[in-house]
Amino acid sequence: MPELIETVVIGGGQAGLAISHHLAQRSREHVIFERGRVAERWRSERWDSLYFQFPNWMMRLPGHVYAGDDPDGFSQRDDVVRFIADYGVRTTAPIQCGVNVTGLRQTEDGRLLVQAGPTSVLALNVVVATGPYQVPTLPPCAVRLPAGICQVTASRYTRPSELPPGGVLVVGSGASGCQIVEDLLLQDRKVYYSLRGHRRQPRRYRGRDAGQWGEEMGATNRTVDMVPPGFRSPLVTGFQGGKTVDLHEMAQRGVTLLGSLQDTHDGRIFVATDLNANLEVGDETFRQWVSSADAYIAAKGIDAPHNGEFDEVLRGRPAHLPEQKVLDLREAGIGTVIWALGYGYDFSWIGCDVLDARGAPLQQRGVTSVPGLYFLGLARMHKLKSGFLWGVGEDAEFLANHIEGRA
Repeated sequence: MPELIETVVIGGGQAGLAISHHLAQRSREHVIFERGRVAERWRSERWDSLYFQFPNWMMRLPGHVYAGDDPDGFSQRDDVVRFIADYGVRTTAPIQCGVNVTGLRQTEDGRLLVQAGPTSVLALNVVVATGPYQVPTLPPCAVRLPAGICQVTASRYTRPSELPPGGVLVVGSGASGCQIVEDLLLQDRKVYYSLRGHRRQPRRYRGRDAGQWGEEMGATNRTVDMVPPGFRSPLVTGFQGGKTVDLHEMAQRGVTLLGSLQDTHDGRIFVATDLNANLEVGDETFRQWVSSADAYIAAKGIDAPHNGEFDEVLRGRPAHLPEQKVLDLREAGIGTVIWALGYGYDFSWIGCDVLDARGAPLQQRGVTSVPGLYFLGLARMHKLKSGFLWGVGEDAEFLANHIEGRA
């Protein structure tokens, strides 16, 4: 008979360690199965120069906060790995590394059978904490690129020197694509950047980081039912000490900005002539954010002087960048395409009826219709902050309480 464990946590990253902390506080028996090492995705699926998107003071997990001497700075990838790994050591998390879970199903008596290769474990509860960044999204047209073009996803990009010679086309206007463009520019690579719609906001405004304003204003505590359809995460990074992302400024530094990708054919990239419209949408969201922050500062009587920053954006700037419909990869000297279009889920190993037609979990704040089966650490699982290192602890505590209640 398989061993019986009260709770199995699948995933040894920030989410798995956070709920382990709360289960330990409640003296609940549990074990963490991790396919690789602690914080494996931070280690092997992030590029060398990646910076944490938020200031160091926002690096926090339950009972563990940043304790360095640069709270307003921005940590690189290896520092984030160290922070999470240290957390696992400090909490003496019962983690078993190198255990790859390949199956999960419910038995006839209602327990959950966890399959890890030839090993089976029975559990009363299972918490799936494998993270929101599982399978990189690729457009269907990617298969039609010429064989000689190197194609890399953001999760497999490491550094510019690992890429073939020549120009690089980056597709995707999230924080990953933006920061990779910056990384390439530092190595004097010729960069083409295909943009979709995006949401901009200042890195710092009126003396404080946007993360601090967001928390004070309650933005990150909004639950998913309060978020309008199509709401995008802000385009912010911690690159080069944290600076406000300005795509117009990127163009001035030599990046060729393009509209959103439509198709590929015969070594050519076809893009929509929506570049300037996309840039204006980004600037408009920037102005909306500033307006909300100004209103909040005024209402609360906060001493945060305005020094005239970002006046050009706030006044509005004319659309003037050239639009391009077709990009010939050979003529442009492009040898690499980097896809930074986000991620999808891969829960194909779960044999319980808890996934929708797209394979996304059906859950309410991590609780599913199968008794004892939970998800944790998903993007916008309950609040806007649910999928972030600094926000996962709240949901972890909620699920630990739920598990204790079942006991």
